[in-house]
Amino acid sequence: MILHKIYEKRLLRSVKSGAIPEHIAIIMDGNRRFARKKGLEPHEGHFFGSKKAEEVLDWCWELGVKMLTLYAFSTENFKRSERERRNIFRLLEQELRRLLKDRRTYERELRVRVVGKKEYLPESLRETIKEVEETTKNHRKHYLNVAVAYGGRQEIIDAVKAILMRVKRGEVKPDEIDEKMLEEHLYGEGKYSKVDLIIRTGGEQRLSNFLPWQAVNSVAYFCDVYWPEFRKIDLLRAIRAWQYRRSHEVV
Repeated sequence: MILHKIYEKRLLRSVKSGAIPEHIAIIMDGNRRFARKKGLEPHEGHFFGSKKAEEVLDWCWELGVKMLTLYAFSTENFKRSERERRNIFRLLEQELRRLLKDRRTYERELRVRVVGKKEYLPESLRETIKEVEETTKNHRKHYLNVAVAYGGRQEIIDAVKAILMRVKRGEVKPDEIDEKMLEEHLYGEGKYSKVDLIIRTGGEQRLSNFLPWQAVNSVAYFCDVYWPEFRKIDLLRAIRAWQYRRSHEVV
C-alpha cells in the first residue's frame, strides 16, 4: 500500500506537469461482472459503480479537466431485465439529486446535462433531470454530461433531422450545412463536440456506439479493471497515454 501511494504521487506530479485533456469520456463497463466476482446481485454492482463515478468526478476536477462525459445507460441496455433497469434509473435519480444538494456543484459552477433519448426514461427521472439541468444551466466553468438512453448513431440522426427541419422552415440553406452546424445540433453543449480522451474499463476494446462523431480524433484507452475497481492510478495512466500520444503527433 505504501509503494502504491508513492507511485501514485510520482505519477500525479508527472501528469500535472503536462497538458490536461479538456474533455474526458468514460465507458463505465464491468459493474455486473464485478458483482458476480464478489458474489453480489447485479444491481449491487451498479451501486458500487455509482460511488466510483462520484470519486472520478472529484479526481477530474482536481486535475483541471473541464468536461466529463459518463456513459451510464445505452439504448441497447433497454434489453436488460425490468428489475435491473429500474435499479439503474433509481440510482441515476439519486445521484442527480445528490448533485443538486452538493455545495461543490455550485462552488465549481458545474453544469449538469443528461444526453440521450430522455423521452424513453421514467417520468420521475425525467423530472429530476429537468430540475438539475435548469438549476445548473448558467454554470460555465465545468461540465458533466451523463449519457442515458444514449446511442451515438441516433444522436447524429437526430442532429440531421433537426437541421432538415430548419431547412424546411427556410432558416438554413442546404449549402450552409457544415460540420460546425451539425455539431451545434448534437445533444450536449460547450466542448461536447470534441473528446480528447475516451477511457473504457472492463477489458473490452471497443467504443460501443459511444460518441462516434466526437471521438473521431480522440485517444482511446482501455483498461482491464472493472469500473467499481477503477483507481486514480488508472485515470492518471490514461491521461499520461494521451499526453504521450499528443506529444508524438505528426504535424
